[in-house]
Amino acid sequence: MRFKDVFSIIGPSMIGPSSSHTAGAVRLGRTARQALGTAPFEADIHLYGSFADTYRGHGTDLALVAGLLDFDTDDARIRNALVVATEAGVTVRFHPERPPVAHPNTATIALRRGEEGIRVTGRSIGGGNIEIVGIDRFDVKFTANYPTLLVFHGDRAGMIAEVTDVLMRAQVNISHMEVDRESRNGEALTVIECDQPIPSAELNRIGRLPNVSKVRVINLSETSSYADTEASPGGVDRQP
Repeated sequence: MRFKDVFSIIGPSMIGPSSSHTAGAVRLGRTARQALGTAPFEADIHLYGSFADTYRGHGTDLALVAGLLDFDTDDARIRNALVVATEAGVTVRFHPERPPVAHPNTATIALRRGEEGIRVTGRSIGGGNIEIVGIDRFDVKFTANYPTLLVFHGDRAGMIAEVTDVLMRAQVNISHMEVDRESRNGEALTVIECDQPIPSAELNRIGRLPNVSKVRVINLSETSSYADTEASPGGVDRQP
């Protein structure tokens, strides 16, 4: 990536020691939690590259779990994240892996809460910045620097137009969008990065569109306590 200023190098306000191994890891954990749409009961964290080699020494394990608890990068509780998670009844398992990956600071975070589950793959690319490269079986890419809408839906004609029409009517500007699908007319995931937070009313409207199964919002500028049922800012599930 191209660094635009000194803060892209030194990272955000954070609990150290490393913007890549701690601040970026916190953001990966928070993104996974918000993609699940609720606080997890179980987490299997697969670590690759330097994450796998140094996750204990650099505090990456603490940082990832802190993100799952929705702590921000400068939260002093990061140091005790494993204890807090245990006390909250969250089961966390780490799996250092050896296969080569495209980026050395890569993690796949599989979360579960009852029947709900999600698998998020991302990498910490420096300065506390992250890049998400996979959600479940879909290959997508986003940075989580902006409010990001995840729409899980069936692949059908007009689907994207209907989603973007809702955002347009709410005067929410789209900065980036991409779609991946299993197959023609199969399941799909649309990722939309926005310049403004998505109002809850529009989130609900998108969730009620035909063929939409669930909607999630990633917004790392907002935090919630672990006791909250829904990860900030929440999501919508289509009722059976």
